Amino acid sequence: MSLRTEQGVCQGLAGRIEYTLDHPHEAPRGWALVLHPHPLYGGTRDNKVVTTVARACVQQGLMAIRPNFRGVGGSEGAFDAAVGETADMLACVQHVLDSFPWASGSPWLLAGFSFGSAVAGQLYAELADQGLPLPARLMLIGCAVERFRYREVVVPADTVLVHGEHDEVVPLAEGADFARAHQLPVVMVPDAGHFFHGRLLVLRQVVDSALACFAR
Repeated sequence: MSLRTEQGVCQGLAGRIEYTLDHPHEAPRGWALVLHPHPLYGGTRDNKVVTTVARACVQQGLMAIRPNFRGVGGSEGAFDAAVGETADMLACVQHVLDSFPWASGSPWLLAGFSFGSAVAGQLYAELADQGLPLPARLMLIGCAVERFRYREVVVPADTVLVHGEHDEVVPLAEGADFARAHQLPVVMVPDAGHFFHGRLLVLRQVVDSALACFAR
C-alpha cells in the first residue's frame, strides 16, 4: 500500500524538528507517533521497522507522524541521550494537538523502536506528569529503555513489548528484565534479529494485533 505523505516541522527545544506525516485515505480516526532507533548509528524516520509500524497504523485509519530526532536530517540540535529527545517529542505531541483539532479527542498510539523505545517510555511518563492526553496504546520494540533512562518510568499494564529472539543489539534478556520489572508480557518474534530482517511481515502481524483497540 502506498502512503500519502507530507513533510512538516515543529519547534523542539534545540530548534526545528522535521517530520513526515503518513495519511490514511479517509478521515483519520486517530493518530500515531512512531519513534526511530539511535541517531548516531543511522537511525532515521525512514527505518524499516518504523515505516512498518506507520503503514499498519495508516491501514487502521490512523495518521502516523514519524519525526527525525535532533541532529538527524533537517532536525536541529545534537544527540542528547534521550533527555532532549523526550522534551522534543513532548513538544511534537503538543504540535499535533494544536495543528489538528480532531486529534485532542482521538485515540493515539505511541510506539518506539530501540533508542526510540527509551524516548517513548519516558515520554509516556512526562505526558502523565503534565496531564496531557495519554496514548491508547504504548508499544516498545527492541526495548532499550533502561540504557537511556533518566527518570522514573511507569508504563501501563497493556503496554506491548516486542523483541526479536536473536536481537544482537539489545539482547532478549534485557527486554525480559524490563518486562519483569514492570510485570508485562513479551511478544518474542522467533529467529528475528534487532532490525527484524526477513521478519517484518511477522512484526506487522504483531502490530496489527496491538492496534485492535483502534479497530473500526
